Amino acid sequence: MTELKKVGVFSVAKIFAVISLIIGLLVGIIVLIFGGIATIFMPQAAYAAGAGIVVIIFTAVGGAIGGFIYGAIAAFIYNLAAGWFGGIEVELV
Repeated sequence: MTELKKVGVFSVAKIFAVISLIIGLLVGIIVLIFGGIATIFMPQAAYAAGAGIVVIIFTAVGGAIGGFIYGAIAAFIYNLAAGWFGGIEVELV
């Protein structure tokens, strides 16, 4: 067994940012779709459909920023915990 003793904080943060960007894009698209559906039933919700691409961009960028910060914090905490208690054991072939 090989033990993962330390991870690169910046590399983990980048991966989390990319994953969160993709999730943010999906959430933005879902919000846009449901905003468009809402205008059918509630004309006062028409502003939601007008936001369009802005909703998608803001959720994607916000997700990426949040994911980067979360990834950096998670990697830092992992490194501390792995130093105290030992790292994750993995078997590599």
